[in-house]
Amino acid sequence: MQVFPIPPASGRGILWFFIIIIVVLIGVTLMLGWAAWSTRNSRAEVSPAGLKLVGDLWGRTIPLDRLELDDARIVDLRGEPDLAPRRRTMGTALGGYSAGWFRLRGGEKALLYLTDRRRVVYIPTLDGYSLLVSQSDPRRFLDALHDTADGAAGDTTEGE
Repeated sequence: MQVFPIPPASGRGILWFFIIIIVVLIGVTLMLGWAAWSTRNSRAEVSPAGLKLVGDLWGRTIPLDRLELDDARIVDLRGEPDLAPRRRTMGTALGGYSAGWFRLRGGEKALLYLTDRRRVVYIPTLDGYSLLVSQSDPRRFLDALHDTADGAAGDTTEGE
């Protein structure tokens, strides 16, 4: 029997391949960890600057004057099938946590921060989408939005 060794591959290409794979895996692991942390630590902050959604990648501040607060309401998604999320377009969905951009069953585009589908505040915006945000005390949250928006509106008219 004769043995003919195969020359080894150049180490650079294989090394870079494994480095890239390791970096991607670390990135995915960090993103999943952050999403898991967000399922327990997301919040909504109401201030004159706007409604600030804090959580994973989908958090943002929405100015109060972009919210249609007169049409905002408290909903139970189990009884309002048109407002239930149907398809995630860009977001996170882990267990009972949904955050990010979704299409609702009624076809509407929505930014969600849902953990409890029974206590949800639905807020249309002037920007072509709605917000669906779970709240422990939805009435207090909605009242805070109205009070803060009314106070901000009063501040601008007083300065004129």
